[in-house]
Amino acid sequence: MHRSVRAISLAQSLKSNKRGFNSYSSNANNSDKIVASVLFERLPVVIPKIDPAVYAFQEFSSRWRQQFQREYPETFLKKSEARGTGDYQIDYAPAPRITEADKTNDKRSLHRALDRRLYLLLHGPTFGSSSGKPVWHFPEKLYEAEETLRKCAESALKSVIGDLDHTYFVGNAPMAHMVMQPSEDARKLPSYKRFFFKSQVIATNKFNVGRCDDFVWLTKDEMLEIFPEQAEFLNKMIIS
Repeated sequence: MHRSVRAISLAQSLKSNKRGFNSYSSNANNSDKIVASVLFERLPVVIPKIDPAVYAFQEFSSRWRQQFQREYPETFLKKSEARGTGDYQIDYAPAPRITEADKTNDKRSLHRALDRRLYLLLHGPTFGSSSGKPVWHFPEKLYEAEETLRKCAESALKSVIGDLDHTYFVGNAPMAHMVMQPSEDARKLPSYKRFFFKSQVIATNKFNVGRCDDFVWLTKDEMLEIFPEQAEFLNKMIIS
């Protein structure tokens, strides 16, 4: 008897929750606007330079350990130094950390700022700006009838770079969101929520970016110069 009562109450609860979800979805489509944005990043290609303070500490630690290291006989050290020597010699020159794109300040190239993370920004009209006025923005799309919000984000990025073969979306849930108010020139538009999804560049150093007037790959510091009013939010969302 108790089991049947519990089963009925659980079914009623699930039914009411389903009705609530459907009514919320209907209201969201009619009033609340949702935009899926993609923070598309290229991870560092080379190891960043060591901070001077960290380098000084490592040097101090090395000298400190040398005071207590074991002393080996001179004959043993000579054998160790002679190991691996021969007539051969390998000439190795590491690739430069400063590329041609760095020298020419080519911000449309992924082959720059190799020790930093780069983020894709597009220039063109977007939701929330005045009609036809181009602005800098992330790849984004107004949520309409996609199965999930991540599908909407994938569609936004795919429409810009053509396919998602060299991309990796980190997780199914958004990494951050913010409520946006319309600009002074677009007060007729409703306020909307922008949800950010993270995606990363995989195994390529060039994309054919389209559907925009212009595009750039920027470091976090360069991006904050474009969005100074959102610096606090971006500093919390992007940790680099």
